[in-house]
Amino acid sequence: MRKILGKSIFKATGWAYNVDPTILEKKQVIIGFEHSSNLDTILSLALFEILELKIHTLIKKELFKGPLKPVLKRLGGIAVDRKASKDIVTQMVELFNQNDSFNLVIAPEATRAKSTEERKPIRTGFWHIAKAANVPIILMYANPRTKQGGILGKIYPDDLQQDLEKIKALYAEYGIDVKIS
Repeated sequence: MRKILGKSIFKATGWAYNVDPTILEKKQVIIGFEHSSNLDTILSLALFEILELKIHTLIKKELFKGPLKPVLKRLGGIAVDRKASKDIVTQMVELFNQNDSFNLVIAPEATRAKSTEERKPIRTGFWHIAKAANVPIILMYANPRTKQGGILGKIYPDDLQQDLEKIKALYAEYGIDVKIS
């Protein structure tokens, strides 16, 4: 039923998706570009339902209060205490190690600026988590100009700068400009 709902969302919005399921692994960090509107989040969640992927994402712990707490947990939210003695990378590595299957979804910061001039280089926390956990980085895309989205590839983190260049080049093939430092 959830798979049908996911496909219906793509059909209703006029978007299409492209995925090679052999790209996916049991443990991975998933990033996505271009993050230009809240529709990207809806389409991403729909795609995860189609692929039957249970996902997790980082959310500041302050939001895990009252009636929002069970909703965020159900959606795979992980409460993150940014003031904790352990850094976020260490916390995420522990979660990867504790689970047989784990999909961590991160939208790198600086991806929702209104114009190209306002955009800052992406943050690299996703890379540090994937490298420390020894898992691949899965590259999702959403191109609002073509109304196409999906998964375009994966990389195994090795050298930060070279990997960022590789990510930039892979997204460029889909008409998406990823700004790196």
